[in-house]
Amino acid sequence: MHVLLKQVLDCPPDAAWDAVRSPEVFRAVAAPFLSFSSLEPHGFPAAWPMGEHRVKARALGLFPVGEQTIDLTFTQRGDVRFVHDTGEATSGALSVVSYWHHTMAISPTDDGRTLYRDRLLFDAEPVSLAVWPAIWGFWQWRALQLKRLAPTWV
Repeated sequence: MHVLLKQVLDCPPDAAWDAVRSPEVFRAVAAPFLSFSSLEPHGFPAAWPMGEHRVKARALGLFPVGEQTIDLTFTQRGDVRFVHDTGEATSGALSVVSYWHHTMAISPTDDGRTLYRDRLLFDAEPVSLAVWPAIWGFWQWRALQLKRLAPTWV
């Protein structure tokens, strides 16, 4: 299954790049539907480095829904920068998803703003079709929050 988004953000590409690598922004765009806490010894870093990062998720800040590993790599092709998350759920309701590949692409527009593309590929067989609407809805919420926050990243 997949979810695709494309939108222009009202901020420079460097600011968007910093934002998509920020645990603070990660948490802000998920709220209030999901809240995340770090399971790492020193908590969330100021910016995600490449590699694995363990987190715990709660629905509506109240109900545990599981733990997951966020596994990040950063790449670049020309003026397009990519964040790839190929992590996995390790417990709880989140573990219904058996495959996860989330890619965010940041590139400049002609007027100095940011073209943001977001692609999620996932598999939750045999319930992929049942969970797709919830994931799609959550991705729309994230997109709205990114659009709302982008002007503050300048």
